Amino acid sequence: MDVITHKCPNCGGALTFDPGDQKFHCPFCLSIFTEAEVTAFEQKQKEAQLADGTAPENQPITDDTEPALKEAITEKTEEKAAQMDLFLCPNCGAEIVTDATTAATYCYFCHNPVVLSGRLSGEFLPNKVLPFAIEKEEATAKFLEWAQKKWFVPRDFFDQAQVEKLTGVYFPYWRIDAELDGQLSGTGTSLRIWRVGEIEYTEHKQFAVSRRGKMRINELIKNALSKNVQQKMVTGVQPFPLDKAVDFRSQYLAGFQAEKRDIEYQALKNEVQQELSGYAENLLSSTVNGYTSFNRTQRNIEITKETNHYVLLPVWLVTYRADDPNKNVFYYAMNGQTGKVSGVLPISYKRLGFTSAAIFAVIAILGMIGGYFL
Repeated sequence: MDVITHKCPNCGGALTFDPGDQKFHCPFCLSIFTEAEVTAFEQKQKEAQLADGTAPENQPITDDTEPALKEAITEKTEEKAAQMDLFLCPNCGAEIVTDATTAATYCYFCHNPVVLSGRLSGEFLPNKVLPFAIEKEEATAKFLEWAQKKWFVPRDFFDQAQVEKLTGVYFPYWRIDAELDGQLSGTGTSLRIWRVGEIEYTEHKQFAVSRRGKMRINELIKNALSKNVQQKMVTGVQPFPLDKAVDFRSQYLAGFQAEKRDIEYQALKNEVQQELSGYAENLLSSTVNGYTSFNRTQRNIEITKETNHYVLLPVWLVTYRADDPNKNVFYYAMNGQTGKVSGVLPISYKRLGFTSAAIFAVIAILGMIGGYFL
């Protein structure tokens, strides 16, 4: 597996992306660079290697990659990308094992940020990436504030060891935009009841109702990772401000973990189209007002235009395995752009039991005191 580390143009140290200022920082010489500066530096390196007649093996393919460079490295990356799960750290040479979908991680020995370039190239090259805007310090503070306010949560859920597990992850998603033509018709019923003296009157009217319109549905997000068992968790931190997404550059992954997609759009297409048609029908139905009831008799929804884009979205994530016979897994997630949180918390039955016993004891004592005075 081809592995790259984005190097500092000044000292050669490993760069990491800082959500705070949206720039790339070198922890060794403390230099700071923009995305354009890092890209320009790496492009000069590629040109120099091509001039020397050597193709850089550890280089990702992007839309900007020169045709000659693509031809030199595409065949090898496409053959290896899908199955390889063992690679060498370019900094210390240690062997690191990853899942087949992992696209960016850390070396667990020297903590060097690495990007598995072959897994984010060619057909697996994301169209867009939404960079992290919340730094780990802020994410940690919000996690502690959120968890400590909850009653009966085990203390080890938010102790120091657990806090250190908080990880920034780019999850793969499909973004779908669509335009639709829709027509809806049915019978609207109007019922009016009134009374004159002792006589009750009922008026029952029926109307032919028809609605037609053109609709645009943007930013429908669908999960593109089969092992994402915390789908409800990631859904809970939506929406993401997709207008802030930028063209994909692997530099944005430096210092974070990332996953590549393993669910293709064709596998989701029927589900997506049904969902789009449902949204369109609801929009048309919402315009039918002024009737006691409405009975739909005909519906025709046509998707006239549909586009999809492969995007990486940022989530701060920490998981917790409960110390119980079932070993249930609980989680906390935060939107890496907006700070919206979602989670399922464990319950400490010991703390719950102690609290219940204390409340019972207080009630018993108050009852005894009340009985004494009565």
